[in-house]
Amino acid sequence: MSPVAAPSTIVRVGRVDSTQAVAFALAADGAADGTVVVADSQVAGRGRRGRPWVDEPGASLLVSIVLRPRLEPARLSGLSLAAGVAVAGALTRTAGLTARLKWPNDVLVDGRKIAGILLESRIGAGSDDARPTAVLGIGINLTQRMFPADLAQRATSVWLASGRAVDRDVLLSALLDALGEWRRRLEYRGFAPVRERWRALADTLGRTVTVDGVSGVAVDIDGDGALVVNDAEGRRHRVVAGDVG
Repeated sequence: MSPVAAPSTIVRVGRVDSTQAVAFALAADGAADGTVVVADSQVAGRGRRGRPWVDEPGASLLVSIVLRPRLEPARLSGLSLAAGVAVAGALTRTAGLTARLKWPNDVLVDGRKIAGILLESRIGAGSDDARPTAVLGIGINLTQRMFPADLAQRATSVWLASGRAVDRDVLLSALLDALGEWRRRLEYRGFAPVRERWRALADTLGRTVTVDGVSGVAVDIDGDGALVVNDAEGRRHRVVAGDVG
């Protein structure tokens, strides 16, 4: 049986540039595995590939978690997919929402984005051992009642999707519980359990997509988390990064 995780240290901040930056600074100072940074708002929040993450102050769960996982660097990408599964589970538990997963790191409800995930890693960031340090950033739209015009058809929140006013700390607790469980499975049982659950929640699979210059039907995720796409000629492509359109 895997060991029981120690309670997380939660660092609460107000308005910051980025929870990722705060978490990496704490990691460099030796912050323990599982240290959690929660912010009220971000001035320079970002998603994948440096894209800005826009939040309404106090309306989102904005969290970054310092992780020193028992994983080789090549297996770290599994944490991002495990986080998607954990977010989906936490949303079901706290708000009764049925969330779906868009490869590689978006969480959708009713086809609209409710959460995003950003995983970044560095070797030797304040750690005393050879394990890499990862910071897992998660942003969940919580109480927004409207979005700017350019996002209104593509984004949603827990309140809009469920009509429930879910407390931020209740959602945080559920998220940390779910993430801890899926992380343990990834570390001790490998990627297979994460892959199985991700596939069950997938919004991307079975759809015609265009990603990283490849167009075709998304048919699976591979054993390393890569998206498998079959093109019109029946050729199989593995896509390891990109934005699904």
